[in-house]
Amino acid sequence: MLPPFSSNLFAGTAASANYQQKEDLYARMVKANDKRVAAILESLQAEIKLLKRSLGYDFANLAASYSAPESTYYKSAALVPGMSRIIQFLLKVQGADGNLDFGNLGSPPDTAFILEPLCVAVSLLLNNKAKVLNEVKADAKKFIVKAGDALATGGVHTPNHRWVLSAALARINAIYPDPKYVNRVNDWLGEGIFIDQDGHYLERSRIYSEVIDRSLITMARLLNKPVLLEPVRKNLAMTYFYMEPNGDLVTNDSRRQDQFSSKNILDYYHHYRYLANRDNNAEFAAIASLIEQVDGFEEHVLTQSLFYFLEDPLLKKELPAFAAAPVTYEKLFTTSSLARIRRGNTTATLFGGVDWPLIIASGRSTSPNFLSFRKGEAILKYMRLSTGFFSTGYFRSDGLRKVGNSYVLYKKLEVPYYQPLATELRKPDGDYTLSQSIDGRFWNKMDFENRPVSNVKTLETTITVTENKGRLSIDFQVKGSENVPVTIELCFNEGGKLAGVTAAEDNSENHFLEKETGQYSFGPDTISFGPGAFAHQRLRGLDGEMYSSHFGTLRTKGMHVYLTGFTPFQHRLTLG
Repeated sequence: MLPPFSSNLFAGTAASANYQQKEDLYARMVKANDKRVAAILESLQAEIKLLKRSLGYDFANLAASYSAPESTYYKSAALVPGMSRIIQFLLKVQGADGNLDFGNLGSPPDTAFILEPLCVAVSLLLNNKAKVLNEVKADAKKFIVKAGDALATGGVHTPNHRWVLSAALARINAIYPDPKYVNRVNDWLGEGIFIDQDGHYLERSRIYSEVIDRSLITMARLLNKPVLLEPVRKNLAMTYFYMEPNGDLVTNDSRRQDQFSSKNILDYYHHYRYLANRDNNAEFAAIASLIEQVDGFEEHVLTQSLFYFLEDPLLKKELPAFAAAPVTYEKLFTTSSLARIRRGNTTATLFGGVDWPLIIASGRSTSPNFLSFRKGEAILKYMRLSTGFFSTGYFRSDGLRKVGNSYVLYKKLEVPYYQPLATELRKPDGDYTLSQSIDGRFWNKMDFENRPVSNVKTLETTITVTENKGRLSIDFQVKGSENVPVTIELCFNEGGKLAGVTAAEDNSENHFLEKETGQYSFGPDTISFGPGAFAHQRLRGLDGEMYSSHFGTLRTKGMHVYLTGFTPFQHRLTLG
């Protein structure tokens, strides 16, 4: 049973001035597609040598311009050789089982990704009876049906793959109906679609949430399963509050690779627009209109939209009336321990939702970025804290609690020393079980779980963040074992200017805030931070033994500023 969805998305939030929707969106879309088609035709003068997902979109771009009466390429025979070249290449590289080798070997999910735009394109071409298209349509059917056989029996690796495969099967069924496609979709759907109370899918990923939203919308439309739109509505309602003013999406709580990268809301445009028009949803209409103002909309969205708009007239429909989306709010997402605070162009993100026990692996939330802050174009990409406590590395909170007007991040570490094994557990050859140490730092053949411990050392870290009109007060308290080095790391976006800091001797990208207040400026905007703290210059080993043992690091590009001290450590840092 899917959870109920509340459409009152913007209740209790302050709204900004109304956004003005740009006129002639569809005309701009046709023009953008034609421009893209010109580039595709030029590229196809050379032999296709590399299998890539964009080939499916290239085919769809060509089919869209051929099918749109407003296009300068409408029914142009000049497009047919290009479509033929793409589909012939796909047939050439298609495996005997129907799958493609890219991304992964013989991969049903990657094959499904390329089928999605390809099937949209074929659905457009099937509406045209021109004889010049017959060979292309026949070859496309050969490729798609063979791939459909593979998807109808093929497996997956990750949660979102189930829905990608199912959506591709729904699209194949829409143009070449066969009960086996629908049966396989129903088989996957029988596992249930997870969506938590905040609106996260299993992977909590902005990349794969978009993929799932798109897949569920496709299945809902083509298989007459409107119930599949419920989780999409819930995810889209949440996603707006993950958006920065420039369209970037917060990824701290992702369980996939984007927890250390970025994603933009542009990819969600079609989903907001579809549900705005289907549901007459003024709030989603406001977000769709807002996305139209995001930098890159012309290049990133309009060039990949015409085939979708031709396939589904609901997308082409004018958006319903809407009020502006809120730009002042405070949201705590308890299921991933993430908080978002926005005051106009100033935003803050707090994160304490690491998956414990800490295991560095795809599919787990492990980011040590407990805070980020933006003030217009000035961006603090992340703040981290590390200690020299037995190479345990960066602080990662055990959750995020709201206490009064503040947010609290906390973690207690305990590192023991180990005593001899009991006499009855000893082995003459000394060959004990390979196991992880009790504190999780390392592995060895020491049979740790059966050893008594002593001399347990502790370290407690509490970080309390209080926001007031766009300014943050961050109180650090690190106590327990004494004389432990503490390092607070601030990483600002590269390309800005720093003032009030001292360059480190070992690296021109590293700086110390020794006292007083520092400033980071980018364009017209400035973030002030301070006062500083400077007690040591220890910058090595910040990641911890889990990384350093394999020569790994979590350091990213950026302008790095450090505050340092020793335990017991107490300091208040202000950002604004």
